[in-house]
Amino acid sequence: DVSPVVAGLIGATVLVVSVSVTVFVWTCCHQQAEKKHKTPPYKFIHMLKGISIYPETLSNKKKINRIRRDKSGAAKEAGRGNLLLDAAESGLTGPDKAPNGPPHVDQLPIKVDYGDELSPDQSLTPGGSKTSSPSSPGDDVMLGDLTFSVDYNFPKKALVVTIQEAHGLPVMDEHTQSSDPYIKMTILPDKRHRVKTRVLRKTLEPVFDETFTFYGIPYSQLQDLVLHFLVLSFDRFSRDDVIGEVMVPLAGVDPSTGKVQLTREILKRNIQKCISRGELQVSLSYQPVAQRMTVVVLKARHLPKMDITGLSDPYVKVNVYYGRKRIAKKKTHVKKCTLNPVFNESFIYDIPVDLLPDISIEFLVIDFDRTTKNEVVGRLILGAHSVSAAGAEHWREVCDSPRKAVAKWHSLSEY
Repeated sequence: DVSPVVAGLIGATVLVVSVSVTVFVWTCCHQQAEKKHKTPPYKFIHMLKGISIYPETLSNKKKINRIRRDKSGAAKEAGRGNLLLDAAESGLTGPDKAPNGPPHVDQLPIKVDYGDELSPDQSLTPGGSKTSSPSSPGDDVMLGDLTFSVDYNFPKKALVVTIQEAHGLPVMDEHTQSSDPYIKMTILPDKRHRVKTRVLRKTLEPVFDETFTFYGIPYSQLQDLVLHFLVLSFDRFSRDDVIGEVMVPLAGVDPSTGKVQLTREILKRNIQKCISRGELQVSLSYQPVAQRMTVVVLKARHLPKMDITGLSDPYVKVNVYYGRKRIAKKKTHVKKCTLNPVFNESFIYDIPVDLLPDISIEFLVIDFDRTTKNEVVGRLILGAHSVSAAGAEHWREVCDSPRKAVAKWHSLSEY
């Protein structure tokens, strides 16, 4: 026999457990149903000649297929080489786990083969950073025109942009009397969507036929957006040449009734619209006896606003190059919600004295984003391939003053 009190307690316990299990199961089912019908913001699908080359669900867990072409024109799948297809402008899908504990010591494999040459994304002088070039056309030279289409998918709330072809591009390579064009596209003003086409070799009449689908854009917001196309010519050994740009306000485009076909003249790039990329302070010191270079990422200031909140989540990626081949890479911690981050993280590299003239150190300030791809805020190069007088002077001072830590501020350039 069980007393009424005990029986009541047992009954109440069973009831509570049953209700809890029921609520838990209902919550899981409800969340699962929501995921099926909800499209995450800023996701995009890339169509290359009608074939989807990016997975339907973009995540860091899925490895994006990269394709390159060798000199013979045969397509190859590789993680190195000329990346002609890239899901993000810089190929960054997210920062690795930041190091903890003591400074990092990297033994640079100086005497081994470094692999293929740098890709456009890995190059010390990537596309888009060049504002002018010796072969850049003048104001009186026609830069050609760009043909593209704009459509809108109402059920999926997706903006569909197809970059079709360009005509009449100027010659940017005097040796081949041709160009290696590709196009970077950005949706302004928030710059949350940044994509680019593959590079087409030796042509002035490129046919891209690539479709980019951007999800999470309400139709009511289209009138406030501007499509920015930057037309470039790839250069393996120097900065990519900027041919021109096309700005298309969607306020004058109505894709509600179907696909809108547009052709716009390519205009010379307006340099004045380029915003400041902020500044980065770094310290370098070289120990000739131990043959070690100590690199300290100190802090940054006045970084541009990259998030909707008006702030950024910056971190710094440090790449070390021997000649034009990357031989080491490290990342700092991510600093949340700040435009003036303080890093104070050091990295140590073993570098023989006789190789210092061929060493370059690249600093990429990157805005981390958990829901979309990371975006490069700005770049700094010190060493053999420094593109600024201040960077070259800093490196020279480090080499001429052994055992002395030299810290300086540098303005970040566009990537």
